[in-house]
Order: sequence, then structure tokens, then C-alpha cells
Amino acid sequence: MKISGKFDVKLSPLDFSVPSDDKTKLARMSIDKTFYGELNAGSKGEMLSILTSVKGSAGYVAIEKVSGTLSGKNGSFVLQHFGAMDKGENSLKLEVVPDSGTDELVGLSGKMKIKIEEGQHFYELEYDL
Repeated sequence: MKISGKFDVKLSPLDFSVPSDDKTKLARMSIDKTFYGELNAGSKGEMLSILTSVKGSAGYVAIEKVSGTLSGKNGSFVLQHFGAMDKGENSLKLEVVPDSGTDELVGLSGKMKIKIEEGQHFYELEYDL
């Protein structure tokens, strides 16, 4: 099954135990999202990121727990992010953590794509249940 829709996201800085230096900027952020459409849900999570001294090169990892309804089924699941930017070229792996589905979403598997157009965030979730 493949669904798509919009989402809102709020990132807020959190304390980070590793200091940044002149060559790298490390950050830790909280994630707070609201998904609209067939995925009618909210999520909470955390992200770790790094900006390098090379313009356009960075990386991030994140975990977020999504709770709500997916195509009318109630439950929650966890998304795992692995993102990198190599001199402006983006790559993102965003997947449902195996066996993280609860309630009516037990057995959920899938992958998500994210795009941003004119400041609005969009998701596309391809999943099996």
C-alpha cells in the first residue's frame, strides 16, 4: 500500500554531551510532528546531527515514535532515519523499525520518503500490514 500527505514538524534544541569544535557542529534536537491524511498521527522523537566544515556536507540520525491511525487502523510504530548530504547531494533512508507496530499496526513494515516544497513538508509511506 502507498499513501501520501502533508506533515508539520517542530524541532527544538536539546543539550548535547559532545562539544562542537571549529570543524564540526554537533546538535541534538527534539522532534514533534503532526501527520495529515491516511496517516493521521503525531510523533515524538530525537535527532542527532552534524554539520561539517565542507559546505553542503552533513549527516543525521533520528528515531521517532508515531502514534495515531494509519488507513483507519489504530496503533503506533517507530521510524528510524539515516540521512546524509555530500556537498549538496541528499540521501535519506527512513524505515519502520521491524516489529515496532502496536495494536492494529502489529506486523507493519515500510519505508517513508520526505520532500519539502515551498516550506511545506510532504511524506510518502509505502507499507505492508
